[in-house]
Amino acid sequence: MSRAQKLLFFLTAWLICLMPFLFWWNTWFGRKLSDQQLTEYLHDTKKPRHIQQALVQVGERIARHDPTAQQWYPQLVLLASAPVEEVRNTDAWIMGQDTSGAGFHETLLLMLADPSQMVRGNAALSLVRFGDASGRAQILGLLQPAIITSPESGSIVDSDRPGTAIHQGGLIAKLEYGNKKTAEIRSPIPGRIRSIAATGANLAAGAEVAVVDPANEQVWEALRALYLIGQPDDLAAVRPYERDLPDISNDVRQQALETEQAIRNRDRR
Repeated sequence: MSRAQKLLFFLTAWLICLMPFLFWWNTWFGRKLSDQQLTEYLHDTKKPRHIQQALVQVGERIARHDPTAQQWYPQLVLLASAPVEEVRNTDAWIMGQDTSGAGFHETLLLMLADPSQMVRGNAALSLVRFGDASGRAQILGLLQPAIITSPESGSIVDSDRPGTAIHQGGLIAKLEYGNKKTAEIRSPIPGRIRSIAATGANLAAGAEVAVVDPANEQVWEALRALYLIGQPDDLAAVRPYERDLPDISNDVRQQALETEQAIRNRDRR
């Protein structure tokens, strides 16, 4: 090869190696941000992941009892109405880290009416830290499977398999309807697909497409909250997680047993 060709070859190889690194560097939440960067990222409405990264790092400062985190508390309150679900979800969790935060309690109460099940659940979990059981119904909802329905009458052209682990917002099926239009059907919660309509199935609008069982982490957090605020009526939702089943982790099973005992002890007082 000529010298120019060699240079071009090495430049191309260098760029191939550099691009994944730059992508990772810009999306990795562990990269430390300065105070100025945190402020910029919290206001970066064009890049929701920047907001999430900043929220996570504000949460880390709160956990360390770092007083500098308080300068961003007003922005945390404002982000409760952000248009991106993932931002509101993270925000609800972070506000639960400091029960002295101005406006946090009131904002979390409003978030119990959020259109997203996960946001409502995180708001309810955070409220427990305030000693507020207003979100008990939303916490019970975290223990229930998500039943996903068809937005239109149509035919399933592609679907995942039962037993598949899925993250929140993960694609589980595609529906063809109308004049060859396609709708993507996604899971509103992280978890595992219990059942799903097979490829080729014809569905009416509102018919069940899939059932997704909640992820162990979500269940564990809900059970921990009910340990503190659960009532005897909640035991029917707790007991299924006491069973020795492959999809239920030992931590979740143990927490379910402890939660039932705590509820029973509270009821006897």
